[in-house]
Amino acid sequence: MTASLPPTVLTMGDPGGVSGEITLKTWLYHRHELAPFFVIDDIDRLTRLAKQLGWSVKPEEIAAPEDSAAAYLKGVPVLQVDDPVVGEVGRLDPANGPAIRKSIDLAVDFVAGGRCGALVTNPIHKENLYKTGFEFPGHTEYLGHLAGPKFTPIMMLVSERLRVVTVTRHVGLRQAIEELTTDLIIETATVTIESLKRDFGIPQPRLAVSGLNPHAGEGGHMGLEEIEIIAPAIEILRNAGHDVIGPLPGDTMFHTAARERYDVALCMYHDQALIPIKTLDFDSAVNVTLGLPFIRTSPDHGTALEIAGSGKASETSLVASLRLAGHMALARQSR
Repeated sequence: MTASLPPTVLTMGDPGGVSGEITLKTWLYHRHELAPFFVIDDIDRLTRLAKQLGWSVKPEEIAAPEDSAAAYLKGVPVLQVDDPVVGEVGRLDPANGPAIRKSIDLAVDFVAGGRCGALVTNPIHKENLYKTGFEFPGHTEYLGHLAGPKFTPIMMLVSERLRVVTVTRHVGLRQAIEELTTDLIIETATVTIESLKRDFGIPQPRLAVSGLNPHAGEGGHMGLEEIEIIAPAIEILRNAGHDVIGPLPGDTMFHTAARERYDVALCMYHDQALIPIKTLDFDSAVNVTLGLPFIRTSPDHGTALEIAGSGKASETSLVASLRLAGHMALARQSR
């Protein structure tokens, strides 16, 4: 990394989950291999958690993002969230909804304003937030809302062995099929291609596009979506000069030899993309939101309430998220 990059901002996530301990562990064991970051959180709760776990890490309160580099040398830099944080680790409390949202909102303000180079979000528990009036299917959609109507958020999962993008996201399978259109595939592919060029340094990205039905429709015998929706999108993308293959059967496009043929797999619905990458790299996969005016990454796991507070949660995905965010910020700065 370079010292000229602004710090990365990390959100608190749901305080009932493992976000606090993976944040502490990340600084404790990996701080020398990462660019400086700070977390928007409650410093008292992080201090209690570190003491409870017996870890020699001291949260350091900062007043502004610009203070994080100096504080990072001594402990985890923490910018205090205004709303109160209540309850115990391992238990959900809807009363924490305002603090969770404020952490995200403030982090977006910082990164959109250029005071931070990238945003990394700790896991939230969507069902818990729904009880507080949260109306978005997930982080991706909420960040798109905060960015504004002219931006289209797209979810990509990244690991060392695979990149996947979902054309439809957090909707039921029936709704995903109803939402699938040629235009949506083209839009998703176009944003993905631009991001791979800008943020990942791939000058001519290779896309593999999945089918929707078994055997990619088997020539229309198992569904017509490949013929009527997906293939026309692929043809338009190819005519625009992009390297695109498909539609491919979803059950044969993720083995080792197949993955060597493309840089990203464009999948039609959520589980078609997430099952293979979580099978290959469950602990180290990173969620990246494309199509936003700022960089956002996130661990690709949930709040893990069942082990929260035990110190057993793996920080691997958060470390990977912070590292990838830093590399993406550097790539954008270098363009």
